[in-house]
Amino acid sequence: MSLFRKSHLQVIKDTGVYLSVNNKVSRPQDIIDMVSALFPEINYGVEERFIVLFLDTKNTYLNGEVISIGSLNASIVHPREVFKRALLYNSASIVCVHNHPSGVTTPSKEDDSITQRLDEAGRLLGIPVIDHIIVGDNNYYSFKEDNKL
Repeated sequence: MSLFRKSHLQVIKDTGVYLSVNNKVSRPQDIIDMVSALFPEINYGVEERFIVLFLDTKNTYLNGEVISIGSLNASIVHPREVFKRALLYNSASIVCVHNHPSGVTTPSKEDDSITQRLDEAGRLLGIPVIDHIIVGDNNYYSFKEDNKL
């Protein structure tokens, strides 16, 4: 599992984007830039990676972690694992990101299902899922932008 703390953002530079501890997550592109800098393997991996960003009350990055590494076309993730870490990091909210190695960002039925389960669990725990983003070949899909969150 990969783990990055807030302090790591001060020194990370990727694709000309400097991240700072004050980086707030507000747009899908902000999220993609942050995830690409912290977890560059999401852009070229041959297996699905499910990453969660843990945010404070101001939607500022606290921590990020690879929760699951799947196969070529599947990632197994359970809400218990996601929210166990969210509670550990004292997160106010989370953002989920995973890649589709095929490059196609259209969500699968499994993507829809896990997003719904995470959203329900987050509501029960008071830790909302701000967005779930699927990244592919120079493209992304945002459940929030598509009004599914």
